[in-house]
Amino acid sequence: MSEVIGYYGTGRRKTAVARVYLRPGEGKVKVNGKEYESLNDYFKNPAWTKHAIEPLEVTNTLGKFDLVIRVNGGGLSGQSGAVRLGIARALLQYDQKLRPVLKKYKMLTRDPREVERKKYGLKKARRAPQFSKR
Repeated sequence: MSEVIGYYGTGRRKTAVARVYLRPGEGKVKVNGKEYESLNDYFKNPAWTKHAIEPLEVTNTLGKFDLVIRVNGGGLSGQSGAVRLGIARALLQYDQKLRPVLKKYKMLTRDPREVERKKYGLKKARRAPQFSKR
């Protein structure tokens, strides 16, 4: 059995988790087991797509890899951030010399912000009910 060459990276953002596999190819995209023409067909919003594939653009590797992505949790915005980090980490496995470029654009940093939980007696995490004098 032939060994498939692939590079793996895990990305997280908010509550989304993305497992990204880069395989040498011509730029095919497979998200959660479904083939897509481009990542834009999954994310719908061009800004989210651009954000997700930014590591490939800055390293000039766009079109050199087939993307196999498993992503779950969160919304599409968080998922695009998770995919971005996953792609950046997988590119490091491919070539360590890309590290300075990815660090320059802050693509190797995990954004630690999470949604604050709602507290009892409040309308949201911090929003208290309007005070009524009478």
